[in-house]
Amino acid sequence: MNSSYKGPNTKIPVASMFGTSRGLNWMAGFALVCVLVLITAMAPGAVSQVRGPQSVADLAEKLQGAVVNISTTQTLKGSKGIPLPKVPKGSPFEDFFEDFFNRQQRPDRPRRVNSLGSGFVIDSSGLIVTNNHVIDGADEIFVTFTDDTKLKVEKVVGTDPKTDIALLRVTPEPGKPLTALEFGNSVKMRVGDWVMAIGNPFGLGGTVTLGIISAKKRDINSGPYDEFIQTDAAINRGNSGGPLFSMDGKVIGVNTAIISPTGGSIGIGFAVPSNTATHIIDQLKSYGETRRGWLGVRIQSVTDGIADSLGMDKPMGALVASVTPKSPAAKAGIEVGDVIMSFDGSAVENMRSLPRLVARTTIGKSSEVVILRNDKKKTVKVTIGLLPKSQQVKVTKKEKKDEPKKTSVLGLTLMPMSDELRTKHKIGKDVNGVVITEVDPDSDAAGKQIAAGNVIVEVKRSKITSPEQVETQIKAARKSGRKSVLLLIADANGGIRFVALAVNGKQ
Repeated sequence: MNSSYKGPNTKIPVASMFGTSRGLNWMAGFALVCVLVLITAMAPGAVSQVRGPQSVADLAEKLQGAVVNISTTQTLKGSKGIPLPKVPKGSPFEDFFEDFFNRQQRPDRPRRVNSLGSGFVIDSSGLIVTNNHVIDGADEIFVTFTDDTKLKVEKVVGTDPKTDIALLRVTPEPGKPLTALEFGNSVKMRVGDWVMAIGNPFGLGGTVTLGIISAKKRDINSGPYDEFIQTDAAINRGNSGGPLFSMDGKVIGVNTAIISPTGGSIGIGFAVPSNTATHIIDQLKSYGETRRGWLGVRIQSVTDGIADSLGMDKPMGALVASVTPKSPAAKAGIEVGDVIMSFDGSAVENMRSLPRLVARTTIGKSSEVVILRNDKKKTVKVTIGLLPKSQQVKVTKKEKKDEPKKTSVLGLTLMPMSDELRTKHKIGKDVNGVVITEVDPDSDAAGKQIAAGNVIVEVKRSKITSPEQVETQIKAARKSGRKSVLLLIADANGGIRFVALAVNGKQ
């Protein structure tokens, strides 16, 4: 075994590793370079960049007193409990199991459950912010401070489920004023900035964790106004409603959600940005509810295909799929097929940015809206309304009947609207256009979920009443050099969407 060992001074070829015949002398030089690189990387400045702040003890000590644990109780009625195990009739265990489960569970008896979360003081008079889901449905709510002071919540000032924000009120004990936190500007925060979270994970009380901002404007499909801050600071169950701090001690987010297969932190947590939260909190203070701006349009994303069909250089903006009658948008002259490029001086980068811009606008304000229509930009003024509790979009068009005739184009078999087709495909009376009776499974249309029974309402912003009109518009699109053509498609219930189909697809 030891016969192959040649000693420390033996020159060992390194050709097998580096593809060269140089020996140990070259290796020694390479090792020296590596050492110099390591020394440079371990310089004081480099260490501080890798490890972050040397300590946040002073900052945490200053802020912990304003962060509270929130506990709630809720009564659940009509609980069925655990089902009784199946025991053979007449078995000696039958009476035992029935007696045991009847004593342990009473199906009709109300059951009280508890939950825990976090919150923080924003006003020394007793205003506390938390998540709506922490206190939703609670019969009683208590807040506990780091000095073990426990106060009962006297009033839920207001809640906003869409952003998961709730505002609570307590009365401080005499001679014990509350310490309030200050909100920072979340817009100025950058990816990579250090942040600190304080909360009540798993009911353990004030816990401090540190991390960075991993991303901004995250959409996690929890609501129409998603623009979360993502952080790798450990956030666990019970942290909900707690603050996310910048390194200057200001609240730049309200911790609200995590992504985790186990329920514990895996370094992906989300916080409502402070600039969103403060707008909601101000409205809850003033009205006890949120009052969002309303434009009155249903929108969809501008895809690459749609952008090409409209002659746009790149996808951006929000495509108007429908306009609510008598809405602010309708009164301003916004039409189906318009692309909203800018709202009140802010560029509409994508579909999801428009609802946030409109929602934050003051009710009654006259706002300029830049739209793209027929390859030209146009500015209209819209007086923003109050978002109604519920709104129904219904587009009514006059019906026009033609002689039945089948036409095939772009993998679609088309026929004029008729009573027979309405009955067969259960098409609503208010849906008009050209009926799609068949779809080639290998066509671009099939790949974009167009199905038999759908109705083509418009092609290239022009209303359609016959298959011949569809053919004419598609030929015009080819002639103009467009790669795709824009269709407005309605389903049987009147729900509409824009679809861009490749004009070189199946004929």
